[in-house]
Amino acid sequence: MNRRLSPSWTYSARPLLLSAALLAGLALAGCGAGTNADANGGIADTGASKASAAPGAEGSAQPAKKIIVGTGTQFPQVCFIDANGKLTGFDVELVRELDKRLPAYEFEFQTLEFKSLLLSLETGKIDFAAHEFEKNPERTEKYLFNKEPYAHWRNKIVVAKDNNDPIESLADLHGKKFLTSPTSAQAQILENYNKEHGDPLKIVYSSGVANDTVNQITSGRVDAALAADFSLSLIDPQGKLKRVGKALSEADILFVFRKNEPESQKLADDIDAALKEVKADGTLAKLSEQWLGADFTSEED
Repeated sequence: MNRRLSPSWTYSARPLLLSAALLAGLALAGCGAGTNADANGGIADTGASKASAAPGAEGSAQPAKKIIVGTGTQFPQVCFIDANGKLTGFDVELVRELDKRLPAYEFEFQTLEFKSLLLSLETGKIDFAAHEFEKNPERTEKYLFNKEPYAHWRNKIVVAKDNNDPIESLADLHGKKFLTSPTSAQAQILENYNKEHGDPLKIVYSSGVANDTVNQITSGRVDAALAADFSLSLIDPQGKLKRVGKALSEADILFVFRKNEPESQKLADDIDAALKEVKADGTLAKLSEQWLGADFTSEED
C-alpha cells in the first residue's frame, strides 16, 4: 500500500479507478472500527468481541450489544481480585457463564465501590449490577430486578466467638454498636429496626472492606454485625466470629437493572432465560460450591 506509483500510472484510468475503490473500502472499514470502539473508558476485563446469530440486511451477523456490568473487588469469593490480578469470584464467573450463553450481548465489567454501584446504575454508567444484591421493598421501589434468583440469603447477627451472652434477636442488643456497609441490605435491616423501635441500636458505617468486620468486632470497637449464611466463612476464615439467634431476614439474590426501561427489561428477561439453563444443567450449583463452599442457590437449607 505504501509503494510509490510510477509516472505511467498517473495517466492510466483503470489503476485510478482501482485506487479509488481501495480507498473507499478502507474508509468504510475505518468507519466501522470507529463505531465499534469502546467509548466507556476504564472498563475492567474486556471480553472478546462476538456477533449475534441474527442476520443483518445483507445476511451478515450483527455485532453483539455491549453491556457494562457493575461489580466490586472487596467481597471475598464473590467479586475480588485474585493473586494474579484477575477479577473473579462467584458473581463474576456466573456473569461470564451467562455471557457465553447470550450471543446477542457482550458483557464487560466495570469495578466500583459497593456504595457507588446503584448510583452508577441510575446515572447510566453501568447497565446492570452484580454484587449479591438482595431484593427488598426499598430497592424494589427504585430498581428493576430480574425474576430468576441465583442465590438465597439468610441474615443473622454476628458477634465475637467468645461472646457468650444469650442473643436471639436485635432486642437483646439494644445500646450496642453494629458495623455495616452503607446502602447494604444489612444496613437496611438495622435502619428499619431503629425507625420502628426508637433508635436503640448504634449503627457504625464501614468502608466495606472484609477484614474490617473481624477486626472491629474482635477488638471491641463494635459489638456486632449482620451477615448472610454463606458469607461469614468468607470474611472470617480463621473463625473468630459466630452467627447467633434466628434469621432476621431471608431474601433472593438477583441482578439489578434500571427501572421503567424496555431495553433493561429485555436484558433482564434474556438473563433469566440463561439463568434457567445454568440451573437446569447444574452449572450454577457447581459455581456456588466452588466459590462459596456449598450450594446456596435455593431457599432450601
